[in-house]
Amino acid sequence: MLDNLYKFKQELNQRGIFFCFSGPLSQDLLVEIGDTLRNKMAQEEASSSTILKVFSMFVEQAQNIIHYSAERIPLDTPDQTTLSSGIIVVGYEDQRYYVLCGNLIDNEAVSTLREQLTKLQQMNKDELKRYYKEQRKQEAHESSKGAGLGFIELARQSITPVEFNFQQVDNNYSFFSLKTAI
Repeated sequence: MLDNLYKFKQELNQRGIFFCFSGPLSQDLLVEIGDTLRNKMAQEEASSSTILKVFSMFVEQAQNIIHYSAERIPLDTPDQTTLSSGIIVVGYEDQRYYVLCGNLIDNEAVSTLREQLTKLQQMNKDELKRYYKEQRKQEAHESSKGAGLGFIELARQSITPVEFNFQQVDNNYSFFSLKTAI
């Protein structure tokens, strides 16, 4: 691994990746990483609106990992019983920033997620705005840990249709990947 670390770093640079984290995520870590990303982008003289959009997408995708990853690490603390694991990447390519995340999910969730994300991919900005307003009026789905609007908001903010992939790992789990661009 030591011999390949430099090659790994070079590959990240070639792909425009300036931030990559793989492992257990927590709310505290999310705040620290967010501060680091904002500072890095400010040094690159990104506009404040771009920084805000990247940060917003980063937080939303990290929250998806925290709430929905099937890969959990038990903790022995009174305030948190598990940490969720995944990977989150921020980079710059083709004159735009992107946020890419991935985590394990139950295979049972794949068809519903694929259907929802495919629907969002096919909507234009006006349709996404109307759909968002409609969904805000609906009650959150019982399996949702939030308002159920995260993917819609990501699709609304992304300047290209959201990209996603499901890679079956075994009979129980698939690896879910999502990419948005700013």
